[in-house]
Amino acid sequence: MKLARIILLALCTLMVGCGTVGKDFDSTKVKKIQNNVTTQIEILDWFGVPYKEGKENNHTMWTYQLDSWQAIGEGLSKGLVILFDDNNIVKAYRYESSY
Repeated sequence: MKLARIILLALCTLMVGCGTVGKDFDSTKVKKIQNNVTTQIEILDWFGVPYKEGKENNHTMWTYQLDSWQAIGEGLSKGLVILFDDNNIVKAYRYESSY
């Protein structure tokens, strides 16, 4: 009985040490993005609603992000930041991943 309590306590500790922030997105479609060509509508179609929206020098900026961590081992992270011009066309983007 004491061993069962120790195992249960260890499992609870591990579960508390895990987490996720953001929303998953299909990173295989990142290669389809083209600066000065891809539209905001296409980005919505490929990746869905962004996790975060903001402004950079009065231009719309969307962020797609997924970060996960655990008590044991390395966490995983991937992020896509897209900057649009005044015509809602991709001006620039950056993708990073530890997957």
